[in-house]
Amino acid sequence: MKYRGFGKTHPGMKRELNEDNYAILDNEGVFVVADGMGGHNAGEVASQIAIETVSEFFKASSQDEDMTWPYKLDPSLSLDANKLMVGIKFANRKIFKSSSSNTSYAGMGTTIVSILASNENGEIYIAHVGDSRCYCHYNKVLSQVTEDHSLLNEYIKAGQITKEQAKNFPHKNVIMRALGMKDNVLVDIMKRDAKPGEIYIICSDGLSDMVPDKDIEEIMNRGLSLEETAGVLIDQANANGGKDNITLILVMVEE
Repeated sequence: MKYRGFGKTHPGMKRELNEDNYAILDNEGVFVVADGMGGHNAGEVASQIAIETVSEFFKASSQDEDMTWPYKLDPSLSLDANKLMVGIKFANRKIFKSSSSNTSYAGMGTTIVSILASNENGEIYIAHVGDSRCYCHYNKVLSQVTEDHSLLNEYIKAGQITKEQAKNFPHKNVIMRALGMKDNVLVDIMKRDAKPGEIYIICSDGLSDMVPDKDIEEIMNRGLSLEETAGVLIDQANANGGKDNITLILVMVEE
């Protein structure tokens, strides 16, 4: 199984600073999006630390599989799943230490969503913290893969508000989990068996908040290239208001 990825980012229409970051590591099969938060440019710093830490960790571990792990391996998870989990937890600790030691960075944090794709067995691992999402598009149908760690989603799950009421929820951007908030973090991780023709989308909420799922699906169904599709999705988010930074990576599963 082969994977091809393309990423794009845009500050949006309302913000001068882009606090999102992303990385594509083709050799390691790693794709990461992070959406930073915090004043005085601290969000940009947090997302950059997250991307750089995960990237450096995977590059180092691909060259030395016996490298010392900063965390104990979880025996219930595969080696690939452990690597993805550890890379994100390592990033969390670095962000937390930076924010604790520098008053300018106090309270900074970032969401993260990442894919680790295996060429050998066709398995895909998806890990996330916060409200940056992963979608899967297959056979002209878009489905949301991850579950937002947000106050809004907690209200929906508890049945306190409907999805229709959620559109006007006043605390839509309050998240329940993020990297950098504590010394340790709970990471959601799942495994999927990749199918040729699938396209995974990992994105910041600048896309998912501004473009309804049905419109993302319609754009994905146009049969454009990954590069063209990414551009159209960002253009649509901006046309709908572009209230936040917009970042996405499209990952196509090939034979």
